[in-house]
Amino acid sequence: MSLNPVRPWRDVYRRKSRQIFVGNVPIGGDAPIAVQTMTNTDTSDAKATIKQIVDCAEAGADIVRVSTPDEASTAALREIVRESPVPIVADIHFHYKRAIEAAEAGAACLRINPGNIGNQDRVKEVIRAAKDHGCSIRIGVNAGSLERHLLEKYAEPCPEAMVESSLEHIKILQDNDFHEFKISVKASDVFLSAAAYQSLAEATDAPIHLGITEAGGLRSGTIKSAIGLGNLLWMGIGDTVRVSLSADPVEEVKVGFEILKSLGLRHRGVTIISCPSCARQGFDVIKTVEKLEDRLAHITTSLSLSIIGCVVNGPGEALMTDIGFTGGGKDAGMVYLAGAQSHKLSNDQMVEHIVGLVEEKAAAIEAEQAAKEAAE
Repeated sequence: MSLNPVRPWRDVYRRKSRQIFVGNVPIGGDAPIAVQTMTNTDTSDAKATIKQIVDCAEAGADIVRVSTPDEASTAALREIVRESPVPIVADIHFHYKRAIEAAEAGAACLRINPGNIGNQDRVKEVIRAAKDHGCSIRIGVNAGSLERHLLEKYAEPCPEAMVESSLEHIKILQDNDFHEFKISVKASDVFLSAAAYQSLAEATDAPIHLGITEAGGLRSGTIKSAIGLGNLLWMGIGDTVRVSLSADPVEEVKVGFEILKSLGLRHRGVTIISCPSCARQGFDVIKTVEKLEDRLAHITTSLSLSIIGCVVNGPGEALMTDIGFTGGGKDAGMVYLAGAQSHKLSNDQMVEHIVGLVEEKAAAIEAEQAAKEAAE
């Protein structure tokens, strides 16, 4: 937020990882943490898949993954890649030839699951295709599909088994002089995922893709992901994230950004600070915030807005936001700009007026940034 001074106790010190690229998107190093999602269309329906990718990109997705389970999917991938505004990751399971076809079709990254892709010779063929076509690779270890020898060794999915699987496949890539890879160790259990990721972060300098797999529906999955991913990100672990929800992929992108925004790791759009409302409220806070979230969804510039129902916390919150409104009575409240009282405003004019103020502030921030970049 533009008004907040530097506060060391709020800093997240990210784990140092080496950097790779997924298309033109840097992953790891000092690059911003990338937000990913995955389409749920039939990939062979290129038109529907492209539309969903565009919707996700407009919501802020840096990378989009598509499933390629059959030849019809990889055949459609060439058109999808050509029309996509963001790099495409091809999701590969069971059949290594799909990975080769996806690389040939222009995928920026191949996601392979060591537990079901096949023997080392097949993995080597995938590596060769990735080298030939400039793809990166994500090693996607999943607690639900670990290799048989590891399940026999450990008796059940556990952090040790997941990390051992990761390191075995890292070795295969490195032995074949392939280093453009990132890695994930996903599970649907928050504790298992967190423990595996912490151990993985200590064992390799490869970029880490974070996710709590099969997290659930929009509400339950959001909470589960916020707990699991939020804690790991707070510890500095993670270079790219995907929130896995049984919901519209656009919602995954929104939740991913909200998690990153809450930790100060990415800033996109308007951050609304609002009270839960009570009998002291001078206006209907809940309905007002719903309207503002909808009306301000098009703003991508980072700025903060406080909407507080009464003067108990309103003035204090307004000190720390770019724009604020605090209820002061039944008919009107106070507008704050840059932390200072500006003018009174009637409640019935509030939404339209605040939308205008936010749009003006966003335009001013963008103009200032453009001028700074032009001067450099």
